Amino acid sequence: MSYSLLLITALIWGGNAIVTKASAGVISASEIAFYRWVVAIAVLTPFVIRPIWMNRALLVAHGWRLLILGLLGGAGLPYLSYIAARYTSAMHLGVIQSLMPLLSLVLAIILLGHRMTYGAVAGGIVSLFGVALVASQGHIAILLTQGPNIGDAIMLAATICYALYTVLLKRWPIGVPLLQSLYLQACAAALVLLPIYVLSPRQGIAIASLPLIAYAGIAASIVAPLLWMRGIHHIGPARASLFFNFVPVATAILAIPLLSEQLTASLVLGGVMTMSGVILAELWRRPFRSRSRESASPA
Repeated sequence: MSYSLLLITALIWGGNAIVTKASAGVISASEIAFYRWVVAIAVLTPFVIRPIWMNRALLVAHGWRLLILGLLGGAGLPYLSYIAARYTSAMHLGVIQSLMPLLSLVLAIILLGHRMTYGAVAGGIVSLFGVALVASQGHIAILLTQGPNIGDAIMLAATICYALYTVLLKRWPIGVPLLQSLYLQACAAALVLLPIYVLSPRQGIAIASLPLIAYAGIAASIVAPLLWMRGIHHIGPARASLFFNFVPVATAILAIPLLSEQLTASLVLGGVMTMSGVILAELWRRPFRSRSRESASPA
C-alpha cells in the first residue's frame, strides 16, 4: 500500500509538470502561482482553522521560519517553474527537478555539516553530465560555449530553492501536525506571492486555465504532499526518496500524448544518467574518512 501511495505521488508530480507547461500562454506565472495557494487555503481552512488557533502561540514563535519555508518551497519552486515552462519542455522540467534529492544531500553537507559521502561525489558527477546532455540536447560543446537554455537554468534555480526548503524543513521542526504545517506554509507562500501577483501583468482567469489552477491547487499542493508524507511514515525517507526518480518517467509518459513532445536519444540518456546519479548518491552513503582518523589508524 505504501509503495502505491508513493507511485501515485510521483504520477501527480509528473502530471504537475504537464500542467506547468500547459499553463504557458494560458495564464501568467504570477497568477497561477498565487491562485494555486488560494485554492489550497480555501480547501484546507475548514479542517485546520480551529487547531491552528489553539496552537497560535507556537506558530507566532515560528512565524519567520514559516515565512522562509513558504518563500522557498511554496513560492520559489512553483513561480520559477511556471516561468521556466515558457522556455523549455515538460520533459526537461521533470528531468531537472529529479535532481532535488541529490541537491538536498549536497546542501545538507554544506549547511548542516553532514559528512561527505562517496555516493554524493560520484552521483553528483554522473547527474551533472546527465543534466548537461538534456540541456544541450546532446551537444555539450555548444552548452559550454553558449550556456544553457534560459528555461533549463531557471528550472535548476527552482529545484535548488526546493532542495534548500527540504533541508531547512528538517532543520526547523515546527512541532505541529502535517496538515497544519502545510496550511501555514500555503498561507506564507500566498503572502510572499501577493506583491508579485499585484505588480505583474495579468492575463485573467479563462475557462482553459481553471482545470490547471484546480490541479495545481488541490492535487499538487495538497494530495501529493500528504501521500508523500504518509509513504515516508511507513517505509522511511531513504527508501521513499527513491520514488522521486519516477517523476521524470511519469512526465515523459504523459508529455508524449498530451503535449506531443518528442522523446529524443539525448533526453533518454541524460534522464537515465541524472536519475542514476541521484540513486547512487542515495544508496552509496559511505562517508569519506577524515585525515585525523586515517592518521590515527594503525599502519
